[in-house]
Amino acid sequence: MAKSGVSVTAGAAGGPGFKKAAFPKTQTARVRQARRINRALAEVYPYAHPELDFENPFQLLVATVLSAQTTDLRVNQTTPALFAKYPTPAAMADANPEELEELIRPTGFFRNKAKAVMGLSAALRDDFGGEVPGRLEDLVTLPGVGRKTANVVLGNAFGVPGITVDTHFGRLAKRFGWTESDDPVKVEQEVGELVEKREWTMLSHRVVFHGRRICHSRRPACGACPIARLCPSYGEGETDPVKAEKLLKYEKGGQPGQRLKPPADYPGEAAARAAAHGGPTPDTADGEAGGAGVDA
Repeated sequence: MAKSGVSVTAGAAGGPGFKKAAFPKTQTARVRQARRINRALAEVYPYAHPELDFENPFQLLVATVLSAQTTDLRVNQTTPALFAKYPTPAAMADANPEELEELIRPTGFFRNKAKAVMGLSAALRDDFGGEVPGRLEDLVTLPGVGRKTANVVLGNAFGVPGITVDTHFGRLAKRFGWTESDDPVKVEQEVGELVEKREWTMLSHRVVFHGRRICHSRRPACGACPIARLCPSYGEGETDPVKAEKLLKYEKGGQPGQRLKPPADYPGEAAARAAAHGGPTPDTADGEAGGAGVDA
């Protein structure tokens, strides 16, 4: 067991018995391979979870919109003051735009985001009785809310299965051979045909966790990847185990995660505690901002 917590066993990442997987050529092969990868990722990330702090559906909806083109950590550092001042859709809908903009300025694109969160708050107040709806067809009518954001909210606030195709998920779906498309809606549909519906939300978390921690955009840590034997794209990144180990992010690399209030079973250090002790608080995962964001 490496100190990072990544277990590289025989048959993985160039070890004894390692054989690079082939890209699945039939739908049956894709189904079999996708389910094997999902089971393997469940073992690697049994604690996978949404990395935005939230206490109710409204907070998750707003936080997800704010996460566009920034990190979940930056959003988590911003939302406590925001929700303290505007705790309900009615309060946020009636906010002074300039004051709200100033509160969310650290997340970037704050004018567009302020317009979106005030607009969706007004719609929730006026059209949904001040409550976040639990149906995709209703959520996507809200300003700044598309399928990605809606699936985040449905899966994590309402327990409705959904696949969230962000940049990490889309990248890994292509590397695994699950799709050839760059269209998020098509990726969602194609991957949804491979894995049981009840697994969709957790599959999204596991794949995004893997993309942020190991299977990075520019330099995947192939040599430290515990599912390398299942990946047809093994070799796109660093295959030397020692060099690959240095590329690991967040808890896999001995660094804090993005949440200020992580779940009890999260193995890494909370970002707030790490910052208080002078530890690293990474703002990016391989240079990519996270979050489903403003995607209407």
